[in-house]
Amino acid sequence: MAKTKIAYFCQSCGFESPKWLGKCPSCQQWNTFVEEIIDKGNAAVPAWKPSSTTQQRANKPVQVTDITFSEEHRTLTPDKEFNRVLGGGIVAGSLVLIGGEPGIGKSTLMLQLALNMPNIKVLYVSGEESERQIKMRAERLAPEGPGSKSQNLNSKSEIGGACYILCETSTQNIFKQIEALEPDLVVIDSIQTLHSQHIESTPGSVSQVRECTAEMLRFAKETSTPVFLIGHITKDGMIAGPKILEHMVDTVLQFEGDRHHVYRILRTIKNRFGSASELGIYEMLGEGLREVSNPSEILLSHRDEPLSGITISATLEGMRPMLIETQALVSTSAYGTPQRTATGFDTKRMSMLLAVLEKRCGFRLAAKDVFLNITGGIRVEDPAIDLGLAAAIISSHEDMPIPFKTCFAGEIGLSGEIRAVNRVEQRIAEAQKLGFNQIFISKYNLPSGGQDKKRMDLSRYDIDIKIVSSIEEVFGQLFG
Repeated sequence: MAKTKIAYFCQSCGFESPKWLGKCPSCQQWNTFVEEIIDKGNAAVPAWKPSSTTQQRANKPVQVTDITFSEEHRTLTPDKEFNRVLGGGIVAGSLVLIGGEPGIGKSTLMLQLALNMPNIKVLYVSGEESERQIKMRAERLAPEGPGSKSQNLNSKSEIGGACYILCETSTQNIFKQIEALEPDLVVIDSIQTLHSQHIESTPGSVSQVRECTAEMLRFAKETSTPVFLIGHITKDGMIAGPKILEHMVDTVLQFEGDRHHVYRILRTIKNRFGSASELGIYEMLGEGLREVSNPSEILLSHRDEPLSGITISATLEGMRPMLIETQALVSTSAYGTPQRTATGFDTKRMSMLLAVLEKRCGFRLAAKDVFLNITGGIRVEDPAIDLGLAAAIISSHEDMPIPFKTCFAGEIGLSGEIRAVNRVEQRIAEAQKLGFNQIFISKYNLPSGGQDKKRMDLSRYDIDIKIVSSIEEVFGQLFG
């Protein structure tokens, strides 16, 4: 019988130690080491055995000028939001990790993708649900009707017949079925349920998650087959497992949203093949997830009468311009220390904006409670919404509503100046498309820093563009 070895792994970064340590020497975290049992006798045999056609050769150093570069082949999915988040489609041989809270819709998203991939053989591996449960979900995602997906699922057409379901948790058995089926795309739901016979620890442990991910990575790279891994998250909102899991994969996607609301956000955290600042927005319906091509329709509320403390700001998420509604409430503090609360915005930056308003504009906000809210449940880090937030705060403080169809795009400096923002023309075009009458931008966005609109070709817009240089000038035009 092979001798077993006991090792200790850091749950935060995956650092391995032969003995227990109170503090991890790699990530400097305390009390993160857990005991794992490793079977060295079976670990020498790899789970994924490459076929005989795979050439086993040792890599040799190549000069960078001799390397031939070819554009990565991407497979487009019917989901445009998913293509945007991935950077333009699925890259062959890529390993994608999708994390999210329980019940947020990760399995629904991936099953809906597997059912709708045209002319592509997809293997959906589930370690959490049975075949009947997955069939029931597939029927729900494919409503009844003439020519609907439900009839296609039953008739094994190209739409539903190309999706194969496998309920298995052993990686050795999974790779046997993969070798027999030869799928073009593999979905694992979820990576925490898989276990390898080479590791004696329980499924979901640090060593098992790391070993199973390494086997999937080896399979994806050697066969150029894209693999999607669904991962659980901890109570802190981080993806469960060692931090090295996120370093091993090519792309990390976060599926966010409130289960009490119908909208979901698919955000890119890491992407080796595209931008890491893109997001896709979905609406959760009874028959699955619907793409939201115009995010402003959910981020802007429809009001019958003007209300104070509400402004519209133009922001960017990756390459996508969006108009979001920013709300502020300023009230007299009932206690000695005023409250400062921000939802969807950095609290420290809100304190900086309040200090600028008090120092440069003379508004007494030190004894006021200030509450900020970004509607739609999203979090914005774009500094271009500073001007809209400042206008919302003063509007609530003076109880004077901002005129309808007014938009803001500008960053506020510590001296009260309105700084330039990137890609301002896309923000102006988005505001004009949604029917806004005027937008406030910084004069420093102009090439010459002056009032010449034609040099920036702003005359082609029908919207009234207000060019300002300081926050006092903005409040003078808004409130007189």
